[in-house]
Amino acid sequence: MKTIAELEAKLAEPSEALVKDIAAIDGDIMLLGIGGKMGPSLARLAQNALKQAGVHKKIYGASRFSDKELKAELEADGIETIAVDLLDDNQLQQLPDVKNVIYMAGNKFGTTGNEHFTWAMNSYLPGRVAEKYRNSRIVVFSTGNVYPLTPVFSGGATEDTPPGANGEYGMSCLGRERVFESFSHRYDIPMAIYRLNYAIDLRYGVLLEIAKSVKAGLPVDVSMGHANVVWQGDANEWALRCLNVCSTPPAVFNMSGPETLSLRWVANEFAKRLGVDANIVGQESDTALLSNCSKAHKTFGYPRVTIAQMLDWIADWVATDGKTWNKPTHFQEREGKY
Repeated sequence: MKTIAELEAKLAEPSEALVKDIAAIDGDIMLLGIGGKMGPSLARLAQNALKQAGVHKKIYGASRFSDKELKAELEADGIETIAVDLLDDNQLQQLPDVKNVIYMAGNKFGTTGNEHFTWAMNSYLPGRVAEKYRNSRIVVFSTGNVYPLTPVFSGGATEDTPPGANGEYGMSCLGRERVFESFSHRYDIPMAIYRLNYAIDLRYGVLLEIAKSVKAGLPVDVSMGHANVVWQGDANEWALRCLNVCSTPPAVFNMSGPETLSLRWVANEFAKRLGVDANIVGQESDTALLSNCSKAHKTFGYPRVTIAQMLDWIADWVATDGKTWNKPTHFQEREGKY
């Protein structure tokens, strides 16, 4: 892939499984918080799956849309966009009622020093949304940050691992889950909790950050020495397919790739592809933020895009100075301060 258009087209290619699953979903789909990193590509993927399935459903995208260009692009792709401040309850209540909601709104970076806003977005707003959409099914985006760091050789936290969020961001995300869970019980709302880490796009993500550092000769700190990653196209697919497995109480899924990746190995693989030496510093810790995603893989299958393919794509992208986003993951963070 050499252009943004090629990347977006790749991200929007639905699998046969998604086409089948989206055809089985009754009702329209609302993406709350579509303006984030994953929302636009998820919306386009949904549209393409609907077209291939030969069924008509509206895809709504709600966001503040501070980026007016994104709003126009999504409308050109057939997404019905709605500019809204979700924290304004009057605006929230004006949103159309739909059968299917994918909740992607939240706050992570900038939490430190602005904790009150993070808690409002991540733990207060979910209750208002659950009240509004108590007659819908809801897929709730969450994060592996609700778990504690686990031993590298343990295989990662499973859905049965007791939460142990480190820092206010992780705690507020656990609050998000608990509030949605409470309303699921109260109103019998079918839900799925979608605990993701880390999605990979050519413009952002753990692998891109390492590749850029390797190319520039900058130090790659491997103190947080291991991670799980998944191609964003696969992550988007699973989010949409979760609509068919919502339940009360909520179904919970860890979402990522099957590998516990050594980031030292990743840095050296990029060095080979880029024809440079990797400047690796630090020593791997015995623990990391890791998720065991066996349940999701049993339900939805393994990711279609492999680690080796992602390494090749990202190395080519970085080598040719492809466009990137200044949205670091802070995957090195061990104290939960974002």
